[in-house]
Amino acid sequence: MEEHLTVGRVAGLADVSVRTLHHYDEIGLVRPSERTAAGYRAYTAGDVERLREVIAYRRLGFGLREIADLVDDPDTDAVAHLRRLRGLLREQRDRADGMVTAIDRELEARAMGIRTTPEEQLKVFGAQLYDVIGSAYPATRRTEPRIAARIWEALGDARTVLNVGAGIGSYEPPDRDVTAVEPSAVMRAQRPADAAPCVAAAAERLPFEDQSFDAAMAVSTVHHWRDPVAGLREMRRVARRVVVFTYDASGSGWRQRFWLTRDYLPEFAGLLVDWPSLTDLTHAIGGRAEPVLIPWDCADGFFEAHWRRPEAYLDEQVRRAVSVWTRVGPEAEQRAVDGLRADLSSGRWAERNRDLAALDAAELGLRLLVAEDDNAGEGPSGT
Repeated sequence: MEEHLTVGRVAGLADVSVRTLHHYDEIGLVRPSERTAAGYRAYTAGDVERLREVIAYRRLGFGLREIADLVDDPDTDAVAHLRRLRGLLREQRDRADGMVTAIDRELEARAMGIRTTPEEQLKVFGAQLYDVIGSAYPATRRTEPRIAARIWEALGDARTVLNVGAGIGSYEPPDRDVTAVEPSAVMRAQRPADAAPCVAAAAERLPFEDQSFDAAMAVSTVHHWRDPVAGLREMRRVARRVVVFTYDASGSGWRQRFWLTRDYLPEFAGLLVDWPSLTDLTHAIGGRAEPVLIPWDCADGFFEAHWRRPEAYLDEQVRRAVSVWTRVGPEAEQRAVDGLRADLSSGRWAERNRDLAALDAAELGLRLLVAEDDNAGEGPSGT
């Protein structure tokens, strides 16, 4: 890049108007910090980096005041902004995919002479990933008692618990005062009548005061958040103790841990390109990470649950309740299913994975992140 770029040059490269750049300068959002030999304002590399972030957030629909808060955040560097932007774009893509799915369903209905209701026609605009896969959750996603015991033990003596990304309510401790947070209307609608009260909100902006709860928990949800680190910091802000069940993609050997992603679904790796490291995740809450082994007969049908029961992945209902399959796309999904079915029929899968038959539980990268009360003040958010 040239050492300094003029306003006109930057406007042309960024596909924005000079007037827009002047406005950003006037309100202090992005001010060119140098001058050309002729005395005109010019942008340095640092100015351009900030401008790139501003334009990206703007095109994602953020307001200028909100953007100013984001780019001025001292705890967020350029890499963190790129990860956040990538997450936002993926969420936007998932929303678009959900809308395409909803539109396809209506086209099929109309081709059969069926007219959708006004309510159904409007729902297309609210389609998100959970709205596409959420209806399948009750059939295959439920509390696994052995994992629940680990989570509830980590909650310690907490009486008030915030469940972030609560979904349909799995893993909510029955003997505590629980408040749930869930952004998806589809998931909220499927919560049992006797489930904890549920607030419509996102992890990154929890509508609660500092230290409002004894503990905050999140189970198999962080990978759906637009900004995992920001969401974990929020959990640390509102609670004295934090417990999170999530996935570790750190280290060079994680791709080989699970036969499904190793042999049939390599696209899974692409879903984790912007996934924060385990160090980043634990640092966000000022805690530690503990491995969680997955029992061979795991009751909760998350992605890795059927590691010793490969036939389960041939079941459409099982796959529909796991976001990975929707996110990799129908072509990759069909290829993986066809390959697995052929290998199960030929005996190749059994031969390739013969060591699994002797295992009662497997280490597949699942982790329990725990920040205890006595760690208060160590998190990056200053709580």
